[in-house]
Amino acid sequence: MSITDHGLDDTDRAILNRIQSDFPITRRPFLTVAEDLNLTEKDVLKKVLLLKEKGIIRRIGGNFVPEKLGFVSTLCAAKVPEDKIDLFAAAVNQYPGVTHNYRRDNEYNIWFTFISPSTDEIEDNLKKIAKETGIDNILNLPATKVFKIRAHFNL
Repeated sequence: MSITDHGLDDTDRAILNRIQSDFPITRRPFLTVAEDLNLTEKDVLKKVLLLKEKGIIRRIGGNFVPEKLGFVSTLCAAKVPEDKIDLFAAAVNQYPGVTHNYRRDNEYNIWFTFISPSTDEIEDNLKKIAKETGIDNILNLPATKVFKIRAHFNL
C-alpha cells in the first residue's frame, strides 16, 4: 500500500514532515507548527486528529536515550507457537518498559524491546512472562553498544 492510498494531501504531508523528527517543545506546539506552515492552529489540530484516526499517526511522544537516564535496554526474541501469539503479545505488552513488540517470519517469531532501571528487573519480568504464557524460549540480547540512526520519512 502506498502512502497516497491513505488520501494524504499536501497539507497532511507538510505537517507530517514537520512533526516527525523536530516536534516543537513549546507551550503550544501545534501553534508553532501552524505558524511554520502558514496554517491556523485549529487546522493543524484537526489534521493531526484525522491522521491519528486513520492510523497514519500512531503516537506523538518523546524518545529518550535510556542509558543517559540510568536505564538499560535489551532486545528479546521468543519462539512462540502460532496458537499462543496473541496471548504472548498481550502478556509482553502489559509491561511499561516494552517499547516495541512485533512479529517476524523466523524461528524466533516475536521480538520486543525492554527498557528498565536494571538488568535484574528485565530478567525477573522475562521469567514472569514465561510463567504466565508457558513460553520459556525467550532470548535476552542486552544492548552493549547502541547505534542510533535518524529515521525521517520525507513525505
